[in-house]
Amino acid sequence: MGSLSISTHRGPVHWQVILVVVSLFNFWCQPTTAQLTVVSTYNSEGEAALLPLHNTSNDAIAFVWYRGKNTDRNCMIAFLITNLTDDIKGPAYSGRERITSDGSLLIDNATMHDTGMYTIVIYITNVIKKFGLVRLIVYEPELVVSLNVSNSTVTENKDSVVFTCNTNALFIHWFFNGMNLQLNERMNVSKVYQSLTIDPVKREDAGIYKCEVSNINRSTASLPVVLHVKLSDSHS
Repeated sequence: MGSLSISTHRGPVHWQVILVVVSLFNFWCQPTTAQLTVVSTYNSEGEAALLPLHNTSNDAIAFVWYRGKNTDRNCMIAFLITNLTDDIKGPAYSGRERITSDGSLLIDNATMHDTGMYTIVIYITNVIKKFGLVRLIVYEPELVVSLNVSNSTVTENKDSVVFTCNTNALFIHWFFNGMNLQLNERMNVSKVYQSLTIDPVKREDAGIYKCEVSNINRSTASLPVVLHVKLSDSHS
């Protein structure tokens, strides 16, 4: 079987050319279980995001990047054959992506919409291809945080309470009376809803609560919220 060849010129190439190339690769290459290390990337909105590759083979002949967790042709961002100067754009190309010479994906002016999973396929020979996944998380550069409580005065052994940390940050840490909150069997922290639930409330839960939030390079804390716990009727 002859070797694959393709010619291109600087400027746009119709994406149907990619489908022909990919069809050939899919016909020739069978997937293997070879490991590929891809590092997840956190990026501030408005900056260039680089999805880097590590430990790739020096004899790679092509790189293909897809948006999402699959290799559907409509999700293809770009295709780079290593002996060509420019990558070839796919249907999912937004006008801001470029594959670098080492196979990494560079996204200019990253937006919140770019957050998600990306799939990389590396073709090594006519019989080997490697797959990898990378998650890109784009966060807002300015941190916002506020702490709300469902009820600031509750009765022990009767009521529950929910603290909600409203923020655009990536990470949340909870503090109680100035120290890291030590969770117990009555406490539940939900990362999805950024909330802390205590059910039922005990007298030792009375005190000052804060949430501290952070991104990769900055952090800030909410204003404190004081929880008051009343004794139940049996203790009055």
